Amino acid sequence: MTIDQLIKSCIKKDRKAQEALYDLYKNKLFPVCLKYCHSHTEAEDHLHDAFIEIFDKIKNYKGKGSFEGWMKRITINKAIDKYKKNMVFSLDAKKSEALSTDITIEEKDLPISWEALMVLIQELPNQYRIIFNLYELDGYRHKEIASLLKISESTSKSNLHRAKSILKQKILSQKSMGTLKKEKNHGK
Repeated sequence: MTIDQLIKSCIKKDRKAQEALYDLYKNKLFPVCLKYCHSHTEAEDHLHDAFIEIFDKIKNYKGKGSFEGWMKRITINKAIDKYKKNMVFSLDAKKSEALSTDITIEEKDLPISWEALMVLIQELPNQYRIIFNLYELDGYRHKEIASLLKISESTSKSNLHRAKSILKQKILSQKSMGTLKKEKNHGK
């Protein structure tokens, strides 16, 4: 069955087609969910919720652009909606304007795997994690983030700055601990 046939069957609420679509895309959408959630369990719940919305809105897919990209946008927007319901941004514009320098994480500072980095990203406070993921991993601009989250662009920039700062500190801390462990092992 082609993807177009699957989509048409899903529009008709065919359970077998929905299951086939889920099986086909769950491994591609789960990493998206992981980026926006604190745990594996929360990401699994989010994936389930995203697919419910995908099946509900599949009749609106017009065939323009990639179907996978369309599903990814729904998955990200679902995470943003959940976040907006549960959190309130606490940074005011004056504080955010004071943070004009950008934090960069150099490749030499990344002695950790992608999986370890994802764990550190998941540990970020919600407002920092959401903005970091949208900006750094999904390519949104601050103006788009501000519109999506109903915050100012300066708050988006500030929260990104703080997320990068926290991540850099955690990465350098892990690097330091790793160095200490190596030194202890060499001493034996």
